[in-house]
Parts: sequence; structure tokens; C-alpha cells
Amino acid sequence: MGIQKPNKTVADSFSTRETVEGIVGSVAMKETMLYKSFSRYLVKAMMSGFLLAICTIFMLGIKTQFAGSLPGVVNLMGAFAFSLGLVFIVLTHSELLTSNFMFVTVALFFRTINLKSALWLFTVCFIGNILGAFVFFGMMVWSNIMTPEMLEALTKTVTSKTVESTWQTILVKGIFANFFINIGIFISLQFKEGLMKAFFISIGVVIFVFMAFEHVVYNAGLFVGMLFYNIDALNWLGVLKNIVFAYIGNYIGGGILIGLMYAFVNGSRDTFKLKK
Repeated sequence: MGIQKPNKTVADSFSTRETVEGIVGSVAMKETMLYKSFSRYLVKAMMSGFLLAICTIFMLGIKTQFAGSLPGVVNLMGAFAFSLGLVFIVLTHSELLTSNFMFVTVALFFRTINLKSALWLFTVCFIGNILGAFVFFGMMVWSNIMTPEMLEALTKTVTSKTVESTWQTILVKGIFANFFINIGIFISLQFKEGLMKAFFISIGVVIFVFMAFEHVVYNAGLFVGMLFYNIDALNWLGVLKNIVFAYIGNYIGGGILIGLMYAFVNGSRDTFKLKK
């Protein structure tokens, strides 16, 4: 007697359907806040930029104070230090452009948000992220936290990202950066326990930082820091090149390779009620 084939449907293959449904609901709340409580949404976006800027300086401090030690170990320590920024952002429900690339693309696939609203959300979120960095560095200049060694490391990093990198390099590194960030966030959404969430969020960030991939909000924070500390060393065409292609790469990595892919494998476009 043969083994009876299990009676399965396509819906049974939607292994992360609950996570995707949660993302769709989250985007609906983001859109509501954006249009009905704009100032609150902007403040949440600013908090993300502020947190990333803090952890950027924390990372620079670690790398400079441990200079002379094993370079690989020091870089790994710096990557873990920076990863705390995204953990804080996600667990405090702050608004970060690069994670919204994944979230909003899922909602676009299921047609619960329209393209105009999605683009407006991206724009406001990015502006808020940059303003948060301005607030942080505007406070920093009144302190003695930034040492000459940290400033040298900041300048070297920015030069590498703007002058020494081609647009193709920035684009591909941007894809990889947000792929790892958002795969970590997507996995973290499947857990309710805070420690597990923090672990998977941080792992994705550690990979992107250690491998020196391109993250548009992190990069924008670096450029803001240069405005306050070493504006003469900025190459403005290089800054524009980096922002444009890191932005595009981040969207492909987080929005297309993660958001669109997981939306597609977890239901049809008619799963949710169409937005009028």
C-alpha cells in the first residue's frame, strides 16, 4: 500500500505570511501618522538619524582608541558597536529610510499604499534622518568628544566613499548593505522576545559595516559630520554620487530583493483590499 500524498494548497507554502501581514499593517500606521500627525512622524525619523550618528561616533572612538591592535578584531568591534544603532531604532519604532524600503515595497505589492504616498514617505523619512544627524553633530561641536584621530578617520572614510569609489562600486555595495540589514529585520519580526530580535537585527548590520558596504543614511550622517568638522575636505560631486547610487542600491537590496521577494512568495496582489 503506497503512502498517501498530503493534500496541500498554495496557501500552505506561505511560510512567512504572518510576518508579511504585520508589515502591511505597520505601513498603514506609518501612512496614517505621515498624513495626520506629520510632526510626530518627522520626530521619529529624526531620532533614527540621531541614533545612527551617535553610534557612528562610538564606532570611530573604538577604532581609533584600539588602533594598533589586530585590525580585523578592531573592525569587528566597531561593527558591533554600530549595530546597536539599528537595534535601538527598531525596538523604539523609530523611522529609518532603509528599513522602510522593505516595508513600503511590501505594501506597494499588495496595493495597500499608492506610489505617491510611498515616495512622500521615503522623502520625509530621509529628510528626518538627515535632520537628526544635524541635531547630533550640532551638539557635538560643543564637546571635546571628537579627537584629532577620530576626525582623521572620519575624513579618510568619507574620501573613500566619495572620491575613491566609482558609482558602480557604490551601487553594488548599496545593494549588499540593505540586503543584509533587511534580512536581519525580516527574521527579527518573526520573534516576540526582545533579545532574539536584537540579535538578528545586529547580525545583519555587523555584516554590512564589517564589509564596508554602502548605507545611504549612515553615509549622509558622515557627510553631516564633515560639514561641522572638516567641510573643506568634502568633494561635493562625490557626495552627490554616493547619495544617489547608495540610495538606489539600498532600495534594490532592501525593497526588491527582500520586500518584493517575500511579498511575492506569501500571497497574491489581491490578498488585501485595494486602496481606493
